[in-house]
Amino acid sequence: MSAGQVREPDYSGLRSNVSQLGHILGETMAAAEGDAFLELIERIRVLSKGARDGSPADREALLSQLRQLDDEQLVPVARAFAQFLNLANIAEQQHMVSRTMAPLLSASRNLNKSLLELREEGVATQQIADTIAALKIELVLTAHPTEITRRTLIHKHGEIGECLSQLELAGLTEREQSRLHARLRELIAQIWHGDDFRRERPTPVDEAKWGFAVVEESLWRAVPEFMRRLDEALETHCGTGLPLDAAPVSFVSWMGGDRDGNPNVTAEVTREVMLLSRWQAVDLYQGDIERLLEELSMTRCNDALRELAAEAHEPYRAILRGLRDLLRRTQQHIEALLRGETPAPVDILVSEEQLWEPLLACYQSLVDCGMQLIARGSLLDVLRRVRCFGVHLVRHDIRQDSARHTQALSEITRSLGLGDYAEWDEDTRRAFLLRELGNRRPLTPRRWQPSADVQEVLDTCAVAAEQPTRALGAYVISMARQASDVLAVHLLLQEAGVEEAIPVAPLFETLDDLSRAREVVSTLLRDSWYSGQVAGRMMVMIGYSDSAKDAGVLAASWAQYRAQEELLEVCGQYGVELTLFHGRGGTIGRGGAPAQQALLSQPPGSLKNGLRVTEQGEMIRTKLGWSSLAVKTLALYTVAICRANLLTPPAPRDDWRQMMEALSADSCAAYRAVVREEPEFVPYFRQATPEQELAKLPLGSRPARRKAGGGIESLRAIPWIFAWSQNRLMLPAWLGAGAALANVVAQGKAALLQQMAQEWPFFATRLSMLEMVYAKADEGLSAYYDDVLVPAELQPIGAGLRKQLAMDIATVLTIQGAEVLLSEQTWTAETIRLRNIYTDPLNFLQAELLKRNRQRQSPELERAIMVTIAGIAAGMRNTG
Repeated sequence: MSAGQVREPDYSGLRSNVSQLGHILGETMAAAEGDAFLELIERIRVLSKGARDGSPADREALLSQLRQLDDEQLVPVARAFAQFLNLANIAEQQHMVSRTMAPLLSASRNLNKSLLELREEGVATQQIADTIAALKIELVLTAHPTEITRRTLIHKHGEIGECLSQLELAGLTEREQSRLHARLRELIAQIWHGDDFRRERPTPVDEAKWGFAVVEESLWRAVPEFMRRLDEALETHCGTGLPLDAAPVSFVSWMGGDRDGNPNVTAEVTREVMLLSRWQAVDLYQGDIERLLEELSMTRCNDALRELAAEAHEPYRAILRGLRDLLRRTQQHIEALLRGETPAPVDILVSEEQLWEPLLACYQSLVDCGMQLIARGSLLDVLRRVRCFGVHLVRHDIRQDSARHTQALSEITRSLGLGDYAEWDEDTRRAFLLRELGNRRPLTPRRWQPSADVQEVLDTCAVAAEQPTRALGAYVISMARQASDVLAVHLLLQEAGVEEAIPVAPLFETLDDLSRAREVVSTLLRDSWYSGQVAGRMMVMIGYSDSAKDAGVLAASWAQYRAQEELLEVCGQYGVELTLFHGRGGTIGRGGAPAQQALLSQPPGSLKNGLRVTEQGEMIRTKLGWSSLAVKTLALYTVAICRANLLTPPAPRDDWRQMMEALSADSCAAYRAVVREEPEFVPYFRQATPEQELAKLPLGSRPARRKAGGGIESLRAIPWIFAWSQNRLMLPAWLGAGAALANVVAQGKAALLQQMAQEWPFFATRLSMLEMVYAKADEGLSAYYDDVLVPAELQPIGAGLRKQLAMDIATVLTIQGAEVLLSEQTWTAETIRLRNIYTDPLNFLQAELLKRNRQRQSPELERAIMVTIAGIAAGMRNTG
């Protein structure tokens, strides 16, 4: 291989692991269910492969076989294919961090190679060092409303991945290999004989505990390891390491704080979750301090530490024992609060400086006494954790719908005899809010009793007031539409006694909201009270899910891009540093894309003040669930942010903008013509997908709808997209885009689209994501769902959508100059092809199950449906 050639990834190890896990699963099923059951599964698999290869006879035989299954066979058959897909996913995740891929994909190589490339492209080393020193990655962990896998099962998946990693180590003895293979068989047997799903819907506290477990099992180790690699890369290429107090990454949680449309998240829940967060942090630090107590037995120290340790013989241990006692007292104090008791006042951990200062004194003493090697070991890792995790483990956002704040102020103004706030125009509202914000007297009248809903809003603000500032991330306002929506929250927080300002972030979600974002922010920044309050820093959240549900992916993505540009411009005019908070999901229809592609396709300057982005349940597992994966993910984010800030991505040319405006208008019109204007679309949607069944399953703490009844507008973006991925039409991720592109091609302007795809990362990413969606969509499966589930009078809707999909695929292939989808992403195409063999039976079976369940509901049928939903989600990967 010549020096200039790129080495192709070696996939032999992945194929071997998939085969090995599949073989063990087969042995497990045969032992548990009998050889006849395994023969049945193998017969279904072979027929599925033949059907996928184009054999009509195999397709009919497959359908006949699945229809003949009696109710007792449904769950085991569905589980067999779902579990294989889960195991394939584990093997693929392990492959991404395996030793065979390390030369190509390891975090260290990624960081080193990227810094070297930046230098070769003319970026000064000091610029690189300054950019990394200012790096700020805030990952916001959110619950997964379509997650049905139990935590115990997720843990077993992680152990299987660890076994696969161990097996690839060189020099293992036969006994060691045998023990690892035995452990794999044991884990897969545990999975087969266990229960895959929760029987009851999780509470918001359950979801928060799941999030804390991800920190404990993965991120606690991953963060210092990532920082070591970043430090080494910086030292190698810039001659300077990371500052000791650097905190390039931190974590925020929405679990237990996101109350938008979720009546189960109350002020008491938020208070409990924040206490649990502190408890988990203290528990993890106790483990760290115990390890340091074992290691730091040295007696030499500098004068400063000798004084702190009160002349102790082992000064480091003396300091650490004091920290251990502090942590133990703090844990007992928090436990008493969780029990509802009022503990006696004691000295407890309330700020990270209480950990940082003594640990830093130990570090400095070791360095001063020539023990730098020891200082930069475990002690440095703990110092890094203190800066990144603080004493709260994660900071907590609060999210609430703007309508709830309006309701609260409406009750207050009526009780004061001022009229109904809800009926006032925007100017009147703003004048009232600004007047009250400058007023020292209490707003709420004495002996006033608000309604239960308003009391909950006020109680939430009171919880925020109880917290130290560093415990809170931001107060996010869903469906923010005007400046008064932001000022209202500031007033309610002020009334509750919040003394230090926390970011109040408007979330612009719909197409109309995004188009007016500039006007709203401009109005706020013109006001002297608001400008003084934000003190030169502002946060705005961009919604990807609801904007796509409102207008389709192409129109939404352009509206998001334009809104970011306009917000950056207006904040620049007022000298305000803007943090853009990206509400992305895992799916294409919710703004999902490979991390590097997504970040490099942002508008120039959008990452200047760091990255704040949601990571949702399924994607937390995929990207952060194992330490090795988390290190790789953080490295990818770092590289993309550095490139975006040091080598500014191209701004769109005027003719590209004009083209995007036309594409946006056409795609939105095409999307809404189906979703809003087709009178029978909603009935078709509910028949052709498992949308009705999804709402009944114990998927998450949040209801599938913001309000009972209603059409598509009341349905949350995630179940909306999830339902369409189940029947393989993938509608929200492509509808409207291809039709708009076809109009341009028909006008003879394909060359301009091709130029945009080659020179503009934003447009290239849009086309790439469409290709991915088209590759996962399946017209034949969608048609089968219609045949089995949809009344004859509604079937023309599905037929029309599939015809549109075929035309859209042809259009995108023309623009890309390709004959087949994913021609430049051969492994992605191959994995989709391989998974289809196992996903197809689940799709056919799900359609049959939905038909039976709609005729006669039974717990067994519902459980089988749940298995197929989880299995298809595993096969599609990015489903929510």
